Amino acid sequence: MAGSRPEAQDHPPENGFTPLERPAPRLLPHIDGCVLPSLGGFGRHQKQLVVLTWIPALFIGFSQFSDHFLLAQPNGTCVLPAGNHSNWTGPPLLASGAPALQLQANGTAEEPRDSAGLLCACEERRLELQTGLLQNVVTKWHLVCDSAWKVHIAKFSLLVGSIFGYLVMGVMADWFGRHPVLILSALFMLVFGLSVAFSVNVTMFSTLRFFEGFCLAGLALSLYVLRIELCLPGWRFSMTMVASFLKVGGQLLMPGVATLCRHWPNGDDWQVLQIVIISPFILMLPYVWIFPESLRWLLATQHYKRSKAMMLRIARKNQVDMTTEPSGVLNVNLNPLRPCGGHMSPVYGCVLTLYLCSLTGYGIHHCFARSMMDPEAQPTALCHTDYYTMAGIAVATCLAVCPAVGLMGRRGGLLTFMIITALASLLQLGLLNLIGKYSLLLRDTLNRKFSVAFSIIGMFSSHAVSTLSIFFCAEITPTVIRGGGLGLVLASAGFGMLTAPIMELHNQKGYFLHHVIFACCTLLCIICLLLLPEPRGQPLPESLADGETFTRQTLLHPGEQHLLLVKYERDYSRVHDTCQKILYGPGLSEVRM
Repeated sequence: MAGSRPEAQDHPPENGFTPLERPAPRLLPHIDGCVLPSLGGFGRHQKQLVVLTWIPALFIGFSQFSDHFLLAQPNGTCVLPAGNHSNWTGPPLLASGAPALQLQANGTAEEPRDSAGLLCACEERRLELQTGLLQNVVTKWHLVCDSAWKVHIAKFSLLVGSIFGYLVMGVMADWFGRHPVLILSALFMLVFGLSVAFSVNVTMFSTLRFFEGFCLAGLALSLYVLRIELCLPGWRFSMTMVASFLKVGGQLLMPGVATLCRHWPNGDDWQVLQIVIISPFILMLPYVWIFPESLRWLLATQHYKRSKAMMLRIARKNQVDMTTEPSGVLNVNLNPLRPCGGHMSPVYGCVLTLYLCSLTGYGIHHCFARSMMDPEAQPTALCHTDYYTMAGIAVATCLAVCPAVGLMGRRGGLLTFMIITALASLLQLGLLNLIGKYSLLLRDTLNRKFSVAFSIIGMFSSHAVSTLSIFFCAEITPTVIRGGGLGLVLASAGFGMLTAPIMELHNQKGYFLHHVIFACCTLLCIICLLLLPEPRGQPLPESLADGETFTRQTLLHPGEQHLLLVKYERDYSRVHDTCQKILYGPGLSEVRM
């Protein structure tokens, strides 16, 4: 031992340490198994931060469902020309071919000869909303008849802004951190959201709504990622579902908020509603000081000085004495990440699979919602009954997803709900047509009942598919690209939501074809889901190399577990019981002693 010291000094250190020094362990694969437990686990500090991520979820729910009130189509009352002093009330004034009666000079009615009908030719019209407000964007600027297309552009603006926001802010969160994206999104959300309330025309309204959706997407994505990265494996799903319940709670409370703004004095109530749903984001401004950067992101991106300072802060708030802590987490020399191989990582294939699942879930959800509505009602007239029905289905979905995932895991639950969605879609498309073809008597009595039943089941399962796809992606995507991967899947959800205003713009033309395409996508998703790993109980991957170590858990052997093997094929399956062995490995403890 004495003779080896000069030899060690003559040669340069290998990998940053001399032969007698203990090698620096790689902490990145063991953040869930060693680093966080050494800092108090899911302690008081982490729980407080998770609660802070829940609070904005309610306000995000307000903003995401505000279109149903700000852009709701009104019912119109036409004041007939001179010589006929009676009034006639018609359906929503659409230029997209909505059926309307056309009145002749003698007051008799006939089928309309054009898409707008006599109601659009009236010199004086009275527009009445059914969604709680006295006035909204449509009634303020008379976006009816020939101007009705501007309503669809306004609906597109928020969704398209969200899609771009998810894609751009996801990458920014990986490059610059979760905390800067969170703060900038909250700040500009206030700026653009409050500016929407003071729009002077529909063009300004649509433009500002685009940027509002962009910032809303960055806010939702950064909060989702931070919440996932704060939790240990056993807490990730439950903490995420609480945020989902709060967002659905915002959907349920939105009609009440709109009603409270109905009789606001000295102002348009739609502007008051916009201010009310945006102003609570002011509560997020103190997050600049009270919400820290993600420790996982700091470690994965080699910000080691900030990482050690963050560890000391977490340990102090969790009341952990690091001076007597035996694992030596703070004293270890963290090794840099090893790049993954030149081939395409299997992580990208998993993300693309979940991209397709999220797109299918949200896209087919509107097909089921359209089938559930009364076929005689106008497609754009969303009454409180339909709104609360969809919100109730969302609540029921969240309640059912929790035990399903607890029993079957992430992959099993997602696969089960995808199969239910496919069955509901195929039965609605095939069985109902078969009943109408061979039995005219049953067509009128059972067709509608079966259609509503399959629609409710399909909305229930497709909502679960969308929720689990997003959560699944957040778990299997490595920390270094988690923002971008999750942003891609969330953007696909936005593309699925775009099917609703697209079909409304075309007056539901091509609705059946849309449903058929998404039904075929469900079958493709079922096959792809069998190839995904099961991340339940597993630590989050930190680097691309860690993401590649996920192996598929075969359906034939339920007891098979994932083996997170390091690249040099060293087996740690028997040394996960203590932090000491994970950090220093067997055979090196004598050198440390």
